[in-house]
Amino acid sequence: MTAPSHLIGLIGANVAGSLSPLLHEREAAVHGLRYAYRTLDVDALGLAPDDAGQLVRDAARLGYTGLNVTHPCKQSVIAGLDGLSDDARELGAVNTVVIDTHDRGPRRGGSGAAGRLTGRNTDHTGFRAALLEGLPGAALGTVLLVGAGGAGSAVARALLDAGAGTLLVADAEPARAEQLAARLAGRRAVNPSVNPAENPAADDGAGRVAAVVLDEVPTRLAEADGVVNATPIGMVGHPGTPFDASALTPRHWVADVVYRPLETQLVKAALAAGCRVLDGGWMAVAQAADSFELFTGRRADRARMRAHFLELAARAGTELS
Repeated sequence: MTAPSHLIGLIGANVAGSLSPLLHEREAAVHGLRYAYRTLDVDALGLAPDDAGQLVRDAARLGYTGLNVTHPCKQSVIAGLDGLSDDARELGAVNTVVIDTHDRGPRRGGSGAAGRLTGRNTDHTGFRAALLEGLPGAALGTVLLVGAGGAGSAVARALLDAGAGTLLVADAEPARAEQLAARLAGRRAVNPSVNPAENPAADDGAGRVAAVVLDEVPTRLAEADGVVNATPIGMVGHPGTPFDASALTPRHWVADVVYRPLETQLVKAALAAGCRVLDGGWMAVAQAADSFELFTGRRADRARMRAHFLELAARAGTELS
């Protein structure tokens, strides 16, 4: 019997160096699948982020069977989709598009795409899994989140699902932080990882979410247990740190969603300050495993994918934490 064939794409900007293609292809090879993963860089194609909706439909017509979506297209891609999963709708962000050629449901605009395009979000499940595995026992009484875009929305939900008592959200665009805080206010934890006795703010299962000014992040660290960077700052082409990291102390934990490089300037500063650190590779692998399972229906081996990821990162010259 011929093995199933998959053509997967990654839509985003500056994605030529992404490790996702090789990470997916190596896991697929173990499963005996024919699986090709290609990058669709909006910059290289001369497109704007707002063109992502049309690009995803064009990709489906060209035979792609699934798509991942990254910065800065996780929200703009929604315009081209036929439907959203509940989590993607709640978060207003998509990082995985499942193309179902057997679904005869209504299509957006009768575009003639080869299948029904449904937006999913594996960033939130990926970050929660990364947090629980990479930072076991991390205190979640008060957490600062920097970045309220597509990745930030997913991380915010993951933190609340994990049992964060108070989540303080900051963004370079204050309105975006306020909108995210309003959208997730009162969300209850799902199998929380913290003990209510250690986190009174979450003893009713609902976390408190509030927007704060970005310039206040260093000051607000005094009341926080941990901080997450969910902005592109620190990645290749976006040097720097998202806030003044000199306010970090050994009692803080620090997570970064950026994985190119793994040892971002924020991660370096956190390690120098004696903090526990979760590099962006943990989330990259966890969300990739979730996406792979949606594309193929096969169970991904996360430990194997993590090992492959670290091998690929080292080979690519990425700094490891």
